[in-house]
Amino acid sequence: MTPMPATRGTLTPGRSLAELTWLRVGGPADWLFQPADIEDLAAFLAALPPEMPVFPMGVGSNLIVRDGGLRGVVIRLGRGFNAISVADGQVTAGAAALDSFVARQAAAAGVDLSFLRTIPGAIGGAVRMNAGCYGRYLADVFVSARAVTRQGEIVTLTAEDLNFRYRQTDLPEGWVIAEAVLAGPPGNPEALAARMADQLARRDASQPTKERTAGSTFRNPAGFSSTGAADDTHELKAWSLIDAAGLRGLRKGGAQISEKHSNFLINTGGATAADLEGLGEDVRKRVFQSSGIQLEWEVLRVGEPAPVKP
Repeated sequence: MTPMPATRGTLTPGRSLAELTWLRVGGPADWLFQPADIEDLAAFLAALPPEMPVFPMGVGSNLIVRDGGLRGVVIRLGRGFNAISVADGQVTAGAAALDSFVARQAAAAGVDLSFLRTIPGAIGGAVRMNAGCYGRYLADVFVSARAVTRQGEIVTLTAEDLNFRYRQTDLPEGWVIAEAVLAGPPGNPEALAARMADQLARRDASQPTKERTAGSTFRNPAGFSSTGAADDTHELKAWSLIDAAGLRGLRKGGAQISEKHSNFLINTGGATAADLEGLGEDVRKRVFQSSGIQLEWEVLRVGEPAPVKP
């Protein structure tokens, strides 16, 4: 086994990842590293053999880890990366700070990042995937981010560096976002709190928030998120294409397309990662047969399938 660098954080071999993902599936990581702070993370990556794969993992809200697990080192940021502060209309948030917490703390300080309130996950993932809803995106409020490169350098990233697009950025493989600075328009704290409460109620009424799920499964072919406005079009929305193909409620093993919102995969209790990914691929195939449109995954699928039993 490759000798691993010394660290002030926690380094665990053979760590199961299933309990760290919202879908509760997946095999073990060769190593799980939870750094103490950004300097610890930088020193670890600088000392890690360059051929060792690295996968930064957030809170596992938008992720299927395959049943055979992940080779290399999974990096999961925790307590040393979840601080939130507000000054002069700008919000500085650690990458592990939950989107919902950032929205609430910003609102209390009179900064409108309310669209983040209903987005599952943490700020690091929101930056990496340019998360968005209600017609607003992380790119709209992004000022800068600090990240650690695969070589262990601490760098500052601009919007130009990341090249934000719908659900995509150009963050290099193995780089770990540690912190982001965001700037939203000013807003009345009470009005922002009321807006966020309304958004939560609408989300809970339309999405399976009580189930084991990973948020939206596929990107909208329309190329934008739902706006929530009265004139929002549902043409070329992933859920409407899945519905048109007659797939709402479809099952495969312990995996199911939600009856409540057909762009959500749910683990009904005994699903494997193979069940969930296989059901998603079935949906992609049948939607293409129905509409000629190829759905693209929004949920990240990583790792290796379970070994074939002899």
